[in-house]
Formats: sequence, structure tokens, C-alpha cells
Amino acid sequence: MSPTTDVAPGARPDYPQMLGHPRPLWMLFMTEFWERFAFYGMRWALTLYIVAEFFGGDPSGQAYASRTYGAYLALVYAAAVFGGYVADKVIGYQRSILVGAVVMAVGLFMIMWPSEPVFLLGLATVIVGNGLFKPNISSMVGQLYLQGDPRRDRGFTLFYMGINGGALVAPLLTGWMAAHFTDTPMQQNYKLVFLASGIGMLVSLAWFLVGRRQLKGVGRPAPDQASRARVAWVLVGCVLAAPLVYLLMAKAGAIFLQWLLTVMFVGLSLMLLVEGIREGRVQRDRVIAMLLIFAFNVLFWMFYEQAGSSFNFLAQNIVDRRMFGGWEFPVGWFQSVAPLAIVLLAPLVSIAWGLLDRRNAEPSIPRKFGLGLLFNALAFTVLMYALSSLVDAGGLIPFWPLVLVYVLQTVGELCLSPIGLSMVTKLAPVRMVGFAMGGWFLSTGIGNNLSGIFAGHVSGETGMTVASALSGFTFSFWLLVIPGALLFLVAPLINRLMHGVR
Repeated sequence: MSPTTDVAPGARPDYPQMLGHPRPLWMLFMTEFWERFAFYGMRWALTLYIVAEFFGGDPSGQAYASRTYGAYLALVYAAAVFGGYVADKVIGYQRSILVGAVVMAVGLFMIMWPSEPVFLLGLATVIVGNGLFKPNISSMVGQLYLQGDPRRDRGFTLFYMGINGGALVAPLLTGWMAAHFTDTPMQQNYKLVFLASGIGMLVSLAWFLVGRRQLKGVGRPAPDQASRARVAWVLVGCVLAAPLVYLLMAKAGAIFLQWLLTVMFVGLSLMLLVEGIREGRVQRDRVIAMLLIFAFNVLFWMFYEQAGSSFNFLAQNIVDRRMFGGWEFPVGWFQSVAPLAIVLLAPLVSIAWGLLDRRNAEPSIPRKFGLGLLFNALAFTVLMYALSSLVDAGGLIPFWPLVLVYVLQTVGELCLSPIGLSMVTKLAPVRMVGFAMGGWFLSTGIGNNLSGIFAGHVSGETGMTVASALSGFTFSFWLLVIPGALLFLVAPLINRLMHGVR
């Protein structure tokens, strides 16, 4: 356990159980539900809003919007490195989550202002707050279980349902809001979307503030970190950090940001390796295994996160969304397909892993990651088929291929993402779990920035076409299927480095 708690290392409070898991899991579940409601409620609208508000709806703005979106997501996850460090070394997990929730809420309300600099500064504020919130609530889930507890992976899968419950409800509600208020310009409707997201973040803050006593001390600051002055200094740091993040998004550009994130990842990896070496050969090998899996994680998210950029423009311009009675399926609702599939499939996946475990047949962590990459690749084969064989006279593809893409990517996500969260809590050096969780999110962030760069190429200077989409998504397939197969081949080597961790 991290030293930022007043519970003895290796011990856990005697939590009441609920549905086979510690009761605080469900409090963290709902806190994350509302934070994800806030995050995903506005995420789907970002690229569409940028084109509508700052480019007057001109398709030439798609590439800029995609790169901005990718940089935003990348910095959201990169900020988790610093958030994990703040929790480990400065103010503890609980206080980091509370401060992060407050800062995120402020940023979400800021992006309603119809000015590009204020909009980008609001996104930067969301990034800083999310960096404090996201890695630390995930780390706290791991702290509810003793090392070696077989329920830990299943607990993370259930927690992942909370993430995706919020991600499911938010686009349905905010997508309906954007489509319903038809007598106003679309960019005004998107501002209602941002307002709903800010309110959701306030609900998340209240939920954790009231429910954190259930944790019985887990995640509280260590005695030498208990001063409230430390919290004040962290808030000052947030105020200073937001303009710096703004400059990275608005001025530096996606390529510079990619180099910066790569340097950060190398530095983080070296720090984790040094700590692993200090703890001995077994911990060193486990850190190496964790970092290898982080590298494959980059590729998964590079193409999964087309959902908020190139897939959005695909849905808006190349998918036939006409339904019965002339009703048109809202673009934002596509973003609810993946979380709906996760909510439906996550319990089944959790049960399946449990049944396979009892038969000593559960896939290893590396092979679960390989499955994630291969299902993601399979999703792109659907798009390749649709864009080459199903385009109608109006230049549109049917509705169902894009829906199926989201479902297949979801299966891959369930094989990879919740397992990755659990993996970090099992493989990271005991004194740097929060920092290592930040590394997990940094690898996701690198993938997200690459996703924006890639989506910008798919759209080009004049907007997405059927030909540019087909070319780009064919490239996506090959860059997923080859590493996925490779990961299956090297899985035994990685398993040996993990020294019995499953």
C-alpha cells in the first residue's frame, strides 16, 4: 500500500461486503460514474463545436479540431503522472481526488464561453483537474483488496462499469439536448452540453465528499502530509499549471507535444526502473514487464480514440443516419454504443475470467492485451468493407457498420483496459503505485495524441472523404493486427518477468 494512508502496509480495514466486494467499491463506482458523465458528456461534442464555432462549419476545420482533440486527451492522461505523484508524495489520494474534482468543474463551466482562448484555457483547466482525479481514484480501488486477492481483477472490471455507465448516459442525454434545441445555432446547443457536464462534475464531488468516510482511513495523507497548507499549495500549482497546459495545446502543436510526451514517458520509465532495482530483482523484472505492456497500450488507444475525431466526422458526413419516419440518429448517440456494450458485457467478461481462473485456463495479462489489439483490428476490417463495398449513390455507408465497429472495439477494450488498471496495482513498486498509474495513463495519452495526428491526416485540408477514410482505416488495421499477433508470441517471456503475478 502507498505510504499516503494511515492504515498499516499490508493490512486492510475490515470492510463490510456488498455483492462479494468491499462496500467502498460501490461508493468509488458512483463517484467515477458522475465524473465520467461529466467527461464524456462534452467529449463527443468537442470537435464538432470547434468546427461550428471557430470555423463557421467549414470542413477545413476538421483537421485542426482533430489535432486539438488529440492533444486535449493526451494531456488529460499525461497530467495523471503528476496527479499520481501529488497523491503519493504530497497530499494523499483522498485530498487529490477532491481538489481534482473542484478544478475540473471550474474548467467545464469555462468552456461555455464563446472565445477560443477561453475555451482552450477551460480545456487546460479540465486537464489539470483530471490529472489529480483520474489516476488516484483508480489506485484507491486496488487499495481495497489485499495483494493476491483473486477478486481484484473482477473488482476493477465492475469499477469499469461505473466508468462506462457514466459514458453511456452522458452522450444520450447531452446528444438529445444538442439535437432537441433546433431553433438555435448548433454551437449554442453544444454550450448546453458543456453546462450539463459541469453539473455532473459537481455531483461527483459531492458523492465522494460524503462517502469517503467509508474508506476508513485508506487514502488519507500520511502524518507528515496532513497539513492543509499542502492542499493550498497544490491549488496554487493548479492555477499556475493551467496556462502552461494552454500553451502546449494552443501554441506548441501536436508534433512538439508528441516529443514532449515521449520524453516524459522515458523519464517516468527510468524512475520506475530505479525504484524496481532498489527493491530487488523480482520487482525490477515486474517493472520491465509493466513498461513493455505500456508500449502496446499506446497502439490500442491511438486507434480506439478515433471515436471522438475521425469517427465523429465519418458519422456526421459519410454515414446514412436516416431512421424511420424521417428521424435522424444524433451524431452524439454513437458515443453511447461502446459504453452500452461495456455495461452489458462487463459482468459476463468478469464471470468468464472467474470461471476460467477456477479451471487454470484464464489468459495471462499479455494475452488479454493481445486480444484487445486484435479485436480493435477486426473493427477496422468492418470499416474497410463498408467503405469499399457499401457506399451508395449519395456517397454514404449504412448505419450498422459504424455501430458494429464500436461494439468490436468495446470487446477489445474489456480485454485490455480494466486489466491494465489492475496490472499496475500488482506490478508497480509499492511506494510508487500512484506514479505508476500515472504512467499507465501517460501511455494512453501518447496514443491519444497520435490519434489526433492520425485523424488530421484522414481528414486532410478539405475534410474527410470516402477515399481518405478507406486509406486511413486500412493503415489502422495493419498497425493493430501485426503487434497484436506479436504480443501473443512474446507473452511467455513477459509472464516470466512478472514472477507469478496473474
